[in-house]
Amino acid sequence: MAVLNLSAEKFDEVIRSGQLVFVDFWATWCRPCMMMGPIIEELAGDYEGKAIIAKMNVDDDGVKDICARYGITNIPNMKLFKNGVEVGNVVGAVPKATVKGVIDKNL
Repeated sequence: MAVLNLSAEKFDEVIRSGQLVFVDFWATWCRPCMMMGPIIEELAGDYEGKAIIAKMNVDDDGVKDICARYGITNIPNMKLFKNGVEVGNVVGAVPKATVKGVIDKNL
């Protein structure tokens, strides 16, 4: 399964879907975000059928309000949601194993 490119309009609907949802907040100008890109793509395959792996570009319309709501001031910032509630967080360019650990703990 491919990474879901999440819009501000669909954000709340997706994180409240009842599935585990991992959201990577990123931007095209962010070098550490670009480093995490291939890892996020791999995670989409690794967790197919178990979790939604999504990306949100912080420069897209409406996303700044979502960033403010969740205290996102630095990117890459990856948040894990379960039933609309944040249950995990990873900030910065980190190894894949670090991200998997946060997701696996909540499966």
